[in-house]
Amino acid sequence: MRGPFRTRPAAVLSSMLMLLLYATFCRPTSAAFKDGLLPNGNFERGPKPSEMKSTVVVGKYAIPQWEISGFIEYIKSGLKQGNMLLIVPEGAFAVRLGKEASIKQRLKVVKGMYYSITFSAARTCAQDERLNVSVAPDWDVLPIQTVYSSNGWDSYAWAFQAELDVAEIVIHNPGVEEDPACGPLIDSVAIKVLYPPRATNKNLLKNGGFEEGPYVFPNTSWGVLIPPKIEDDHSPLPGWIVESLKAVKYIDSVHFSVPEGKRAVELVAGKESAIAQIAHTIPGKTYILTFSVGDASNTCEGSMIVEAFAGKETVKVPYKSMGKGGFKRALLRFRAVSTRTSVLFYSTFYTMKADASLCGPVIDDVKLLSVKNPKFAQAVRVRG
Repeated sequence: MRGPFRTRPAAVLSSMLMLLLYATFCRPTSAAFKDGLLPNGNFERGPKPSEMKSTVVVGKYAIPQWEISGFIEYIKSGLKQGNMLLIVPEGAFAVRLGKEASIKQRLKVVKGMYYSITFSAARTCAQDERLNVSVAPDWDVLPIQTVYSSNGWDSYAWAFQAELDVAEIVIHNPGVEEDPACGPLIDSVAIKVLYPPRATNKNLLKNGGFEEGPYVFPNTSWGVLIPPKIEDDHSPLPGWIVESLKAVKYIDSVHFSVPEGKRAVELVAGKESAIAQIAHTIPGKTYILTFSVGDASNTCEGSMIVEAFAGKETVKVPYKSMGKGGFKRALLRFRAVSTRTSVLFYSTFYTMKADASLCGPVIDDVKLLSVKNPKFAQAVRVRG
């Protein structure tokens, strides 16, 4: 029998088989979607010793399930860099992204659905650190120079709408730091599907109880930051806009005191930490905005004030926090002047805990309803 298969050497066939095995077992493939950590999302499975030069990772696919580019370090918790001790929030390992370095993973998703990415990050020796998080064609540059927790690690959330059935999740360090070993540490990358809620006849605001939101790591006690300047169409906190220069913190009832349900929002940076939502209203009609103000039982003590705005009206709600939990109800009556009314909340003051980490008042259970009886609405006042 004549043909190419008769004359092909066995060594060539063996090489092709080895390449096929490498592509099957070594290259990261598109994992199926599941709420929680991405495959090897906590980086506990690391490179082989032959794929390391000191702490630097050598090889595009050296970290299982991940594709890397640029200067990437594999960091063990407790490693010292000068006078700095590098701590990992979960497990024993994390990665450090040098200048223009990135980590990438592909995940099977459902086209058209909304998803939220949660990951933990820490600054090292650079001053103005930022991270570019993307799932094409969506991307955002998230500032991480402000540290909100006392241990130096914060968890961040970012959302996207899937335009393909495979999402290519990329975390990239676009920094200008000259020393590549001064990049941020990354650990615990997770994903969660989002189901954007709708306004109803019982609440004209969407997600007023903040129950729909990003994945919260079960073994961390510092909540999840919703970054600043996040719009509601791709918000990890569906329905809400982070309309401020600083982040707001998404907290859960497992680790914090929450006024209602399982989730709430902590305003951690004074007037620079605000959330807003646009509600559909009827001009001339009277509405009542009700909400809870409290503290997260996280030793955040002191006099706090939450300011709420709706239409042309505003209310200041004082709350004296003992740092042990608790809340009060408040409300604001207003007459709509437009078909679209902005509802906004922020904290009047900056507040810090004894360890100098940022904290603030908690808001929850936000409801907006029209009032059928204007005489009743006229008698309504702020209640504590």
